[in-house]
Amino acid sequence: MIFGKAGFGGAVADFEAAVTAQDTKRSGKAFVRLQETFGQAREPELLDGGPRLAAVLHQVPPGPRAVVAVLVGACVERGADAERCAPGVLAGLRRALEQALVFCEAWVATGGGPFPVPDGGEPGPEAVERAGAEAAVGWWSLPQWEMAAVAMLNHPGVRRAAGFRGEALRLLGAVERASGAEFTSLAHALLVLDDEPLVALHRSSGTGYLLRLSGIGDNFQLHTLLADALIGGGHVAGHAPSSQEAAVCRETPGQVETVGSFDLVAPDGDIIWNEGAPADIPVVDGVRLLVLDEPSYRRTWPAGRFFPGMRGDALLERALEPEEAERWYAHVSPAKEATG
Repeated sequence: MIFGKAGFGGAVADFEAAVTAQDTKRSGKAFVRLQETFGQAREPELLDGGPRLAAVLHQVPPGPRAVVAVLVGACVERGADAERCAPGVLAGLRRALEQALVFCEAWVATGGGPFPVPDGGEPGPEAVERAGAEAAVGWWSLPQWEMAAVAMLNHPGVRRAAGFRGEALRLLGAVERASGAEFTSLAHALLVLDDEPLVALHRSSGTGYLLRLSGIGDNFQLHTLLADALIGGGHVAGHAPSSQEAAVCRETPGQVETVGSFDLVAPDGDIIWNEGAPADIPVVDGVRLLVLDEPSYRRTWPAGRFFPGMRGDALLERALEPEEAERWYAHVSPAKEATG
């Protein structure tokens, strides 16, 4: 086998061959070259390299595996096929979460103390001694797996095919509870809904609307898109976001200052905070049900997408007939006073 072809494409070929042959020395050299040449990679090299690296990811030792996953994610962000790359990356994420949970449990069992910050670097000797090498690497590499996984989950085809999302959320929740750390981007990405029906009830007008949500990362983004569809569409009164405010919440890059148009309220009267996700909206009779109240105070924020690489939208399908809206209102309690 001849090694040393030029550029990122050559580094991918060398790394792929060396990993498959379990040649530690050659794979180590190719691993360095992957990182050195990525910045100058041409588009065809990225489109070809991402899936090839993802396919051998499970054979890469735990130490460098997360770095390779980040490179795969970067290839996807520059055009590589996310659906071909995702299985390897998401399988690696699951393994890292499992090992991170082992680390958390071992850390507590061996004396506890403040958890080391998982910075993507090399775990220290104390961490390895207390939890084992692979568990320590799993914990230390979680920020890298978060980056790589979000790059995959930006794509609706990946989200639809990612049947393990419930298990990943369970593992992530266990890691966060055990450690006190938060991996907000990963949690929100795993919670993103697609083609999700939503009934929105505008309490002051007594009207209701059926919408369909896709690719919305948080409720700030949802808030602006709902205001655009319902107020901007002339269905209810209130402050409508500008066309630019709505556009940056769909797919236009950037952020634009906006002001809130509603209080988002659950059927039981609890506030649904903008900082949360659409998955926080309760399901009633098989459909997510949200009440829109007049804003209780003025609140501004930069409108935009929680995930800049993810297209989002809230499409209005139809206004509910009065009798249909009345049936949904039967599930609704008065709003509770916001305390947060």
